[in-house]
Amino acid sequence: MNQEELTILNIGENLDNLMNLDPRGYGVCRILYSAAREYTKEPLTINSAKKLISTLKEGDFVYIMTGFVLLPFKKAEMDGIVSSLLLARALVKGFNVKPIIVCPRDNIKAVENLSYVIGLHFYDNIEELKEYPLSLAGISFTKNADEAEKQADELINKATPSAVISIECPGANSLGVYHNAVGKDVSALEAKQDILFTKLKKKGILNIAIGDLGNELGMGTIKEHLEKYVPYAAEGGCSCGCGGGIAASVKADNIITATVSDWGCYGLIAALSYLMKNLEIMHTKEMEEDALITASRSGMIDMYGDLIPAIDGCGMIMNSSIVNLMRESIKSAMKLEKTCATWFEKVLELGFYESQANNDFKNEPLENII
Repeated sequence: MNQEELTILNIGENLDNLMNLDPRGYGVCRILYSAAREYTKEPLTINSAKKLISTLKEGDFVYIMTGFVLLPFKKAEMDGIVSSLLLARALVKGFNVKPIIVCPRDNIKAVENLSYVIGLHFYDNIEELKEYPLSLAGISFTKNADEAEKQADELINKATPSAVISIECPGANSLGVYHNAVGKDVSALEAKQDILFTKLKKKGILNIAIGDLGNELGMGTIKEHLEKYVPYAAEGGCSCGCGGGIAASVKADNIITATVSDWGCYGLIAALSYLMKNLEIMHTKEMEEDALITASRSGMIDMYGDLIPAIDGCGMIMNSSIVNLMRESIKSAMKLEKTCATWFEKVLELGFYESQANNDFKNEPLENII
């Protein structure tokens, strides 16, 4: 292990810890993270960032799938949509790709308005996205299960992506039923995006899923763990009577779990920013605040139903603080690389991290990371 590898490890640990800060205190984020970390064998943020860096190139399409609609208001929530747009910005900054936000129609107004916050042009079709730079497309996906496969095929034929990332995107259980956090059937409210994600995965396309409970698309990767330890997740554990639980059945190859799905996405953005040595990829707390206000004014609601700039009960100060801590962490690591070189040398000589690396996960050679 060398200085750069040790820094990457500890940056990843920092970001993973920040995205799993638990202000509510009931610990579900830690339950999910333990299984996700065991599966991934390294910091979740770094793993997914490395995969994107080794995959994406200029002009590629990237699907970002999101949009959870909540009871009793039947309106889309803040979580997922805010970070999806900020991730689109980051991927344009880092790779000059063409992001496609796939979501229910309930989110489209927010997608358009948030596009202007992040500095990208909005289009509602693939054709104009292909033509114009510094742009993204917002595509409304059907809520009709009978139409989902046809729309998925049409979308893939128009623009096959190099990567697909789902963020707080509803995922059906093994019986095809979508649930909210307390086990109520919300199938009629949700876009049926599972088929699109599954088709892309079968094509061998890089896939990443970000979730914070287990009812999100892609979290089937840790389904057995969810069923054992997360309320309402086990078979028969939901309250709708379908006989299944809330755990999503579709499995992603790469997963990120966090207290708030948006925070998991921010960790991914920060990891990309550090690995690419480009601080501009990570947005500022001021942009985070603008995005939260804009999403709220566009009709997105907090988890508890409040029409305020908050995500999963966490207000603007909490969210902007998470973003700022992540950004300052990677900024410091970049700035102090030479200043701290002697300390790295002395720490590495004593071998603690070599033994940890052998026991926890095997670091890839540096050339495979950046």
